[in-house]
Amino acid sequence: MSVTISSELLQQLVSEAAVSPDVEVCGLLFGATGRIEAAEACANVAANTARAFEINPAALFAAHRRARSGGMAVIGHYHSHPTGLPVPSPRDAAQAMGDGAVWVILGGGEVRAWRSVEVGAFVEETIRVV
Repeated sequence: MSVTISSELLQQLVSEAAVSPDVEVCGLLFGATGRIEAAEACANVAANTARAFEINPAALFAAHRRARSGGMAVIGHYHSHPTGLPVPSPRDAAQAMGDGAVWVILGGGEVRAWRSVEVGAFVEETIRVV
């Protein structure tokens, strides 16, 4: 499978991660199946933001409320691995719910996309840039 994202939006995510090389940046992805149409940066409220991410729950709840009121659907999230590769870490796997959410991970100068297919497991998605 694949996920489509505009070159402008992809560059926005890459730039955000580059500006914060010591912190895992994170945010929400919006769109439809197979298509990322927007992203919203969120505060990382994890106890150790250099090694983990936790999206601010208030931002997550607000995004879901907007979606229920006709806004874009939350289809996943993104985060960076400042000192690692863009592959799901054991911590990421522990958070994967198997709900089909898209996880975009930035790290090591690369961007890769993953889909949570079952609790603790991912499959890689091809990123199609348009």
